[in-house]
Amino acid sequence: MPAGATAWLAARGLAARSSTPLAGDVGARRYWRLRLAAGGSAVLALYPPAERTACRRFLASGELLAGAGVRVPAVLARDCARGRMVVEDLGRETVYDLRRRPWPEVAPYFEAAARAARRIAALPAGAVAALSPTLAAALLRHELGRTWEAFLEPRGLVAGDGFGGRLAAALDALCAALGEAPSAPCHRDLMVRNLVPLGASEVGLLDHQDLRLGPPLYDLASLLNDSLFPPPEAERALLAEHAPDPAARLAYHRAAAQRTLKAVGTYAAFARRGRRRHLPLIAPTLSRALVHLAAAPETAAVAPDAARRWRRAIC
Repeated sequence: MPAGATAWLAARGLAARSSTPLAGDVGARRYWRLRLAAGGSAVLALYPPAERTACRRFLASGELLAGAGVRVPAVLARDCARGRMVVEDLGRETVYDLRRRPWPEVAPYFEAAARAARRIAALPAGAVAALSPTLAAALLRHELGRTWEAFLEPRGLVAGDGFGGRLAAALDALCAALGEAPSAPCHRDLMVRNLVPLGASEVGLLDHQDLRLGPPLYDLASLLNDSLFPPPEAERALLAEHAPDPAARLAYHRAAAQRTLKAVGTYAAFARRGRRRHLPLIAPTLSRALVHLAAAPETAAVAPDAARRWRRAIC
């Protein structure tokens, strides 16, 4: 644990017997699980200077979410000016850590997360808009630009026969359609690595500091298409409940197409920085992207060509 943190914790009644560094997320924040001298555990988060606005956003988003009945870690101590925060330790496992269990044991957590997504979507739009920039067309395009630069171009997946131009135009149209839809509050990264199983059928949400307005059903698209993919029949059941009509289903496919391609680029970019643990997720995520590209009218025409050209990257 960094120098200075020990005294800071003790001054707040959170003296630690021991600390264990955690893998954390892919940003520059660093985390430690603390074994507290008074009993129990907590999580210490340290924010570098460039990310200290995220500390303040975490506090604001946490208040909004908790007020809506969404379970988030309680804040036990904070000093955002110095980039320090201690939060409740919800548990050592995420839903992703349950991926080898039979689906009936995992399904209740997906259902709980989908319910949480509905509560998030019902948050006051004005309060959410004040937290972070809207996930609008320009930002969605920027994210796919990183995928292009970090993954598609280096692997030769957009070369030849004008395919790159056709794909770029189709993705531009997809992002435009997503940006034209009425925005709704979204967690922004509602996926299994940010969900902690609580009891038999509830979840706690981590990393909620990027709460913002975004495309409708973006959170559901993230939940069902990131890291741990539900069986087809389970996905159909969740969609029947949370995206029951054709317009909602189209919004889901559009958001999922963008989200999965964005995730592929993120994983590739992490690997270039030496963080290679997400590389095994690229192939299945790219495969999911093709399904949703085929289902969105803006990208349906180019999807078969993409499937043919990207076959090696998926296998």
